[in-house]
Amino acid sequence: MVKRTKYVATIMVAGVAVLLAACGKQSSDSNKQTLNLSMSQPIGSLDISKATDFSQTGNAYESFFRLGKNGKVTSGLAKSSSVSKDGKTWTFNLRHAKWSNGSAITAQDFVYSWRRTVTPATKSQYAYLFSGIKNATKVNDGKVAAKTLGIKAVGKHKVVVTLNKPIAYFKTLMTYSLFAPQSQRIVEKYGKKYATRSQYNVYSGPFKIENWTGTGNKWDFVKNNQYWDKKAVKLHKINYQIVADNSTGLDLYRQKKLDLTPLSSEQVKNYQNNKAFKQYAFAYITYLKYNFKDPNSVRRAAIHNRNIRMAFSLAVNRDELTKKVLGNGSTTPTGFVTSGLAADPETGEDFGQAQKVKNHVVYNKALAQAYWKKGLKQLGLKKLSLTVTAASDDQTTSPVTQYLKGQLEQVLPGFNLDIKQVPGQVANQLGQKGEFDMTVSSWGADFKDPISFLQIPETGTAYNYGKYSNKAYDALISKAQNQDANNAEARWHDLVQASRLFTKDQGMTPLYQQTTSYLQNPNVKGIVHNTAGEEWNFKTAYVK
Repeated sequence: MVKRTKYVATIMVAGVAVLLAACGKQSSDSNKQTLNLSMSQPIGSLDISKATDFSQTGNAYESFFRLGKNGKVTSGLAKSSSVSKDGKTWTFNLRHAKWSNGSAITAQDFVYSWRRTVTPATKSQYAYLFSGIKNATKVNDGKVAAKTLGIKAVGKHKVVVTLNKPIAYFKTLMTYSLFAPQSQRIVEKYGKKYATRSQYNVYSGPFKIENWTGTGNKWDFVKNNQYWDKKAVKLHKINYQIVADNSTGLDLYRQKKLDLTPLSSEQVKNYQNNKAFKQYAFAYITYLKYNFKDPNSVRRAAIHNRNIRMAFSLAVNRDELTKKVLGNGSTTPTGFVTSGLAADPETGEDFGQAQKVKNHVVYNKALAQAYWKKGLKQLGLKKLSLTVTAASDDQTTSPVTQYLKGQLEQVLPGFNLDIKQVPGQVANQLGQKGEFDMTVSSWGADFKDPISFLQIPETGTAYNYGKYSNKAYDALISKAQNQDANNAEARWHDLVQASRLFTKDQGMTPLYQQTTSYLQNPNVKGIVHNTAGEEWNFKTAYVK
């Protein structure tokens, strides 16, 4: 799941959209193709086997493919590929590419990288994305050796991957830099120093990283002149710095030191009619997560009551939340899967429309109160108090939780909502321990397929901290991923039905779908922003 640093109990990514900004005009032609970009927090790791944020890594690391404009799969290190009729064997023919140090990238580099990531000792938080590749889960669980993983090198330029079952989104998944090669020689040369600084690594993508110390607030992406498609790369350098808040970013933009800066809700109101105003959507949804294993018996019974959960969903005025409280371009969701992520393979209908269930993810005060009254009666209660946990280090937390408190308490007589704000890391730990009633949580798609969201509520999945469980839901997801895995339309139908079931059950209550507003200098062109997976692609970016 998205990608990015994950505060699972409170903010998933993700891709957490990373705050970016690109520079203004340069004083000389020689420096014109230089951008100054900003991020809200430092890079966590340059080791793709251990990274938790992949929003930018595709600019320095490349797998078989990469995501291009409009989320289309484009050429990467594979010059061609093929898949067997049963969908279980993929063959990738590599181009004659080089690492940033000039040494050859070989098929064995892919084999080594994948084995390293799924090896239990690596403790990769993203190893789950290898699930479906032969023996990946067993390797990660320590049950079989890494050499049994379903990937092998045939000569220097052919990689063969064997799957346990067909994976409908496998080609798109292979755009993720998590699946990029790693040089065993470099890993072993630097040992514990590997990837702890930018110079202790080599890069396969359009840029190489320089001046990253592991702790500093500034670093650079420099054009990788060894990159196989270097002619397509116009930028010479990208200078990064940490910009912690939107006010500072806006000041830098006004000083012509940044060309792309994210806006707060108040800033959006002032700049939404400006010609530089721009919005970038991401497949990232924020929702109420319920703890079905709540340690308190009264609260646990309330959370298990579907009428109570339905009352919460119908009491939230999402139009008011997105337009008045957030005001940043975020939109109202139709279900747990974001709109604009995937389309029906036959009709082209957006999944967001297909998953809609009437009177479930809408504001309906009268119906909310009816469900509420029925739920309290079933529980033998006249009033109910719950606590919502949220990350204090997210700028949207306070306005969203305050809105929920005011709105739910106003619409639902006898309800009291306490707010518990803690640092994101603490919220994540509380989530893992099951020490919460509800959380304001978020999740971003790792790839353009509904399963990137719909696998979360499955019984027993790692990120299902609320311990939601529904046998009928599990059966639909299993059917989509197994029996119908090689039948695109049947699989689509399974996933639509699963999402509708989840909405009817209100296993989690969707609140809003994220869109981030920016001011962008019109002279900066060619930035590819992806709505899922690796968010920012600067391969074709340039300054006009």
